[in-house]
Amino acid sequence: MNEANGYAVFFFPQALEALGEAVQPYLQQGPAGPHVLCGAIDTSGSLIEMTLRGDAGDGKLVVLELMVPVSMVRMIVSTQSDEVFGFRPRLPVDIIPVLPAVGPTAEPATAATASIPEGGAGAQAGKASTADASTGDAGGKPAA
Repeated sequence: MNEANGYAVFFFPQALEALGEAVQPYLQQGPAGPHVLCGAIDTSGSLIEMTLRGDAGDGKLVVLELMVPVSMVRMIVSTQSDEVFGFRPRLPVDIIPVLPAVGPTAEPATAATASIPEGGAGAQAGKASTADASTGDAGGKPAA
C-alpha cells in the first residue's frame, strides 16, 4: 500500500479464486495480502467501482474502472497520506473566527450591545423599555 492517496481493496480468498486470471494484472502483493490499489471507489451500488490509473505500455496514461460485486470485498483501507482529512474545510489557525464565550464566563444579558452606537436612537429606546419593565406597567405608569 504505497500509493499516496487512494484505497487498497482486499478480497475474500473465494473471490480471488472466482475472479481467477482476470484480476491478476490489477493485484499487488503486500504484507496484508493481495489487494487492488485504486485512486477512487464508489460503493453505492451492488458493484464496487474502482478507478485505477495505469500505463498503457507506450507511455500513455490509461484510466480503468474495475467493477466487482460487493460480496467479494473483505475490506477497504484508505491510504490518505495528508493530514487534511475530514468533513469540513480546513482553515489556517490565524483566520479561524473566535466566538464569544457562552456560559458562566460570558457577559451578562444586560450588558450594552456593540451593534448599537452609544447614544444612538436604539440606546434611548432600550432605556425606555427598561423603565417600563421596572414599573410593571406597559404604559409607564406605576402599578397601583
